[in-house]
Amino acid sequence: MIGLNLKREIDQVAKDKGIDSTEITGALEEAMRQAARKRFGQDKEIEARYNDEIGEVELFEFREVVEKISDRDTQILIAEAKRDYDPDVELGDEIGVKLDTTDFGRILAQAAKQVIIQRIRDAERDNTFDEYHDRQGEVVNGVVRRFEKGAIIVDLGRAEAIIPAKEQVPRESYRPGDRIRAYVVEVNKVAKGPQIVLTRTSIDFLIKLFEQEVPEMYEKIVSIESAAREPGGRSKIAVVSRDSDVDPVGACVGMKGSRVQAVVQELRGERIDIVPWSPDTARYVCSALSPAAVSKVIIDEAQKSMDVIVPDDQLSLAIGRRGQNVRLAVQLTGWRIDIKSETKMREVAEWLSRAVSAVEGCGDPEAELLLQQGITSLEDLSQCTNEVLTALPGIGEAGAESIKSTAAELISVKVTEDEERVQREAEAEEQLRAEAAAAAPAVEPLEPLEEGGVRVPPSGPAADREE
Repeated sequence: MIGLNLKREIDQVAKDKGIDSTEITGALEEAMRQAARKRFGQDKEIEARYNDEIGEVELFEFREVVEKISDRDTQILIAEAKRDYDPDVELGDEIGVKLDTTDFGRILAQAAKQVIIQRIRDAERDNTFDEYHDRQGEVVNGVVRRFEKGAIIVDLGRAEAIIPAKEQVPRESYRPGDRIRAYVVEVNKVAKGPQIVLTRTSIDFLIKLFEQEVPEMYEKIVSIESAAREPGGRSKIAVVSRDSDVDPVGACVGMKGSRVQAVVQELRGERIDIVPWSPDTARYVCSALSPAAVSKVIIDEAQKSMDVIVPDDQLSLAIGRRGQNVRLAVQLTGWRIDIKSETKMREVAEWLSRAVSAVEGCGDPEAELLLQQGITSLEDLSQCTNEVLTALPGIGEAGAESIKSTAAELISVKVTEDEERVQREAEAEEQLRAEAAAAAPAVEPLEPLEEGGVRVPPSGPAADREE
């Protein structure tokens, strides 16, 4: 049916498509079996076998070995079976009788072609799925092909991948033909073939880029312990070294910043802060808030929160634009961080001192001790337990209750004072605006011309002559 060149054609297709030849022969056998059943009848028990030696698919119909034939289509005489097929056959056995396919070779060939094409497609899809499923968590290179409903379709060579809109960095834009790198998030099996989902916003993408640029990471000397990212804006990574002679931050930065700049360029200018990881939480948080300088840290282990005090001129730097710096530091460390200026903390200390002065002989030192224990507001003081207060020298149960009561009273006083201060500041600002308006020179209005133009009032010698 298929001819003498079948074996060569199978080998060529297997080589070109990267498919196991057994996949093709299996498809060929299935196609032949289906075509034969259409030709001879669906009730026939027919089997197809590929003969590699002669390069042909042979069809066999199974018949029952009997002493006397009642149905020629399903039975064969035992004498005939022993003579032509198997000398050891016995009554009741089933034996395969080779069918003649010369009169319907074209039908079989067409059916075989359709099944083979489908099997080849299925095999290619399976191979692609297996290949990229194993590459999950890797960075791949591709070419932007087209855009579909906001998603970017990327040609990876043997397959197409998709970058959904939510996995794209907002400020990045691409055109068809642009080269692109992305991180393989997941690979799914769908009817049309494997769906390869990529991302450029993932923290894992950032980490993989550093692993590709920093040899010490490949050698497991330096590792990224934590990372935080706001795609397209800013990122922070905390690194640690397992070799005391290797500076983890320096290894990631590289000579003259070459390594980190390579990552920044790939991320289209995204700012990256590299900080040393530390088992000391306070030190780690201070590093995470860089480039801002930190004056003092107050830790609440139970709540896993931290009050960070910074110089007044470092407050905006510590918080960052729209809170970005402190937000990334929180993601990086896993701690809740509340940043306060030194002026604000002095104000808090003064209010706490006023509250604890309800006990004779207590004042600033006790207020400082309370701050160190995480009591950073009058609200905290009014709600804290007596055990916290009685632990301070000179304060008993009665004194603790008195301090908490005084703190509760001072809350309303503080609110009133804050409102008055805000009012004074608003009035002062309004007065400054009024004074600035009064001091501004008067501007003589322009006179319109009859044809709709504008006449500029004359000035200088020309104006004098007109007068």
